[in-house]
Amino acid sequence: MQVSSNMGLTPSVDVSKIKPLYTEKISKEDVEEIKEQLAQNANAMAFNSASVQSALKREDELFAKEYDAFQSFLSDIGYSGKPIAQLSKEEAAELVSEDGIFGIKQTSERIANFVINGAGGDEDLLRAGREGMLRGFKEAEAMWGGELPEISQETMKRAIEMVDKAMYDLGFSVIDEEV
Repeated sequence: MQVSSNMGLTPSVDVSKIKPLYTEKISKEDVEEIKEQLAQNANAMAFNSASVQSALKREDELFAKEYDAFQSFLSDIGYSGKPIAQLSKEEAAELVSEDGIFGIKQTSERIANFVINGAGGDEDLLRAGREGMLRGFKEAEAMWGGELPEISQETMKRAIEMVDKAMYDLGFSVIDEEV
């Protein structure tokens, strides 16, 4: 089974038809593999999202070095606008505005929904995805060279809150009791 951060964010099939697949027994090794894939992909989603937000906030040309990778990521999450490297300062500001595709609201929803939908209601997968989000944020901070801009911090805070709420709503403790 393969889980990918490049998966579309809107299901292309009726998800109610998928449910029976989750009732079949799978091996412990398969569960661990799925958990690790979800964590890695949530990590990548969080890292890439924070990187895009950070790059759009910067006023230098460092972003251009990662152009191809970001264009691919942008396409994967549904951005079809002007190439990022060609945006004016005003256009970039619009994308990270309150209603922009890379604003706090839409970005945090994309990250959280990726984890929540990928976990399919499974507590271990939700925890793995949440951990992946946190790792991706830390990796983005390391790449940035310190604390990320406030927009990225608020985005991750909201995404984590959404995953925590989903866990709570499903009856799971937000605190990992195995630790």
